[in-house]
Amino acid sequence: MNMSSVALRAVPGAFILNAGIGKLKLDAESAAGMQGMAATGVPAVKQLSPEQFGKALAWGEIALGGALLAPFVSNRVAGLALGTFSAGMLSMYFRNEGMTESDGVRPTQDGTPLAKDAWLAAIAMALVSSGKKSRKKK
Repeated sequence: MNMSSVALRAVPGAFILNAGIGKLKLDAESAAGMQGMAATGVPAVKQLSPEQFGKALAWGEIALGGALLAPFVSNRVAGLALGTFSAGMLSMYFRNEGMTESDGVRPTQDGTPLAKDAWLAAIAMALVSSGKKSRKKK
């Protein structure tokens, strides 16, 4: 794995892994709040109980963070997983009123924490494209 791949994977991997570990002990009320927000971007999560959603979110973030940090997971696979995650985050950003300015793109103060996930989408694209290059060389 080259240094650019390490740089693209280590920081978001550690951040997402830490976030997932922090959610393992999420109480039902907090999980329900997160679930309500998540349902605006991914409506299928409404079908879960808040407890199920909280555990699925925690373990999903742990799995994604671990995949980004694991050198044996290819850049392409890690990038596709990160891209899926960031797409879900950005769908919440664009579908929640009050997250964007009147132009529908620039973030409001409330939208800034989700808008920053655009960087994760860019990292995912870089990982996927670097994975394609390395496959062609072989």
